[in-house]
Amino acid sequence: MHRRSLLTGMAAAALPVSLPAPALTQGTAAHTLRFIPQADVTSLDPMSTTSYGVRNHGHMCWDTLYGPDTNFVMRPQLAEGHVVEDDGLRWVFTLRPGTKFHDGTPIRAQDAIASIARWSARDTLGQTLRARTEAMTALDDRRFEIRLKQKFGPMLEALGKPSSYPCFIFPERFATVDPTTPFTEVVGSGPYRFVASERLSGARVVYQKFADYVPNPNPPSLLGGAKHAHFERVVFNIMPDSGTAAAAIQAGEIDWYEQVAPDLRPVLARNRDITVERVDFGGLMAHLRFNHLHAPFDDVRVRRALLHSINQADFMTSIMGTDRALWSDGMGVFPRSSPLANDEGLSVLTGPRSFDRARAALREAGYANQPVTVLHPTDVVNNNTMTTVLTDALKRSGLNAESATSDWGTVLQRRGRMNPPSEGGWNALIVLFGGVDLGNPGVHPLLRANGRQAWFGWPTSPALESLRDEWLEAPDLDTQKGIARRLQAQFWQDVPFIPLGQYFVDSAWRKDISAPQKGMALPINVRRV
Repeated sequence: MHRRSLLTGMAAAALPVSLPAPALTQGTAAHTLRFIPQADVTSLDPMSTTSYGVRNHGHMCWDTLYGPDTNFVMRPQLAEGHVVEDDGLRWVFTLRPGTKFHDGTPIRAQDAIASIARWSARDTLGQTLRARTEAMTALDDRRFEIRLKQKFGPMLEALGKPSSYPCFIFPERFATVDPTTPFTEVVGSGPYRFVASERLSGARVVYQKFADYVPNPNPPSLLGGAKHAHFERVVFNIMPDSGTAAAAIQAGEIDWYEQVAPDLRPVLARNRDITVERVDFGGLMAHLRFNHLHAPFDDVRVRRALLHSINQADFMTSIMGTDRALWSDGMGVFPRSSPLANDEGLSVLTGPRSFDRARAALREAGYANQPVTVLHPTDVVNNNTMTTVLTDALKRSGLNAESATSDWGTVLQRRGRMNPPSEGGWNALIVLFGGVDLGNPGVHPLLRANGRQAWFGWPTSPALESLRDEWLEAPDLDTQKGIARRLQAQFWQDVPFIPLGQYFVDSAWRKDISAPQKGMALPINVRRV
């Protein structure tokens, strides 16, 4: 069933459906949350990818030491608390008592240390912490210390990152696995167990309540308070077609649809049994990410050429329509929700657009008509649509661009390859990140420019790295804002990526489900009412 055919002849209120009858009995359904995630769980190891589908899987199965509350203030989660000594160079953390992994073994300080070490090899902020760490030592089973060579102010923000490589706590035997080698078994520390026997790739992921989970004693507040498993089971139903998803929630076969397609929002909002609201107020930013290792985008002049032709409004209207309440153009490095958002150098994207100027700039750069391979996932609606727009824009700008179509899981695998495009690598792709991941230079994954240690695309810019370090040492917000303007000015010179705009997506849930916590669309702390 396709969205357009489903909309044809639609009545003003109810949407007729002809889906199979629910497999669950009503008694079983009462204890099961049926959830449609934004994407499939393509890997069991949340250190293997920044995919939000995998991130949400991570928060189901594991805890972090700290986590943001609904105001995005860091609070203890698996940690009971900490003390800071030696003028900020010694941090001592204490774990909550009675916590267990899903195999029944206690969560120990040694597990936390090994998990931090594995995480810090992958995460941008973790890499900075690793460079400034002298030693991590277990003091006993519940306490460990981090001794620093250099102060690291955002310690809690790093250990409590909710997204783009959260620092989940694994059993030591998993945490010592090379972070570039994803593990294939889940032994979690969180409220739900992964049910491997019911996993059906591309269709279903199942979680079962972990009976021995000890919730944080504080009231629920996103990831900085208690994480309650009110349902015995949570089933992720993978439905890439938005029309099918909308039909399923209207028929009562689904409880919660994480990301509603914009053209279906009015349909669901008219249903008296469904609530449609915005859960994630940080929105999503779209980016054109370049592979800096291979021609033609290893040449900054080729990257800059596209600043003449890329039109953020084209990308936003392609997925969100013309209602500007749902999207913003004129975007720089940071999302509108960030206090560091600024207009430095934005005229390169907000001035008149011209494919002719882009083609002229490519000729001046000596572009030799090399093929440009664009990774194109066809089963993620917004990414699919924007990649179609991107490939057309690249061609009209004078590049020999071609879409490499595949499913989302294949895109995630291929984007990690440093090989030339002709050997299974890539040149460009659309990247989507939530505002929560982009608020400052410390956490922004696409701003890291430390070569092969950087996020996929692997840019190198000593100037951007120096400004990032300067931001980490800034004593106050005003100083940070000044650095952010200078960083954005340098960004337009180096062009590690091109911002394509910011947009906002609503969730939909049936009214017999309690309202999700605001901040991130995570299927925890909800209940049937």
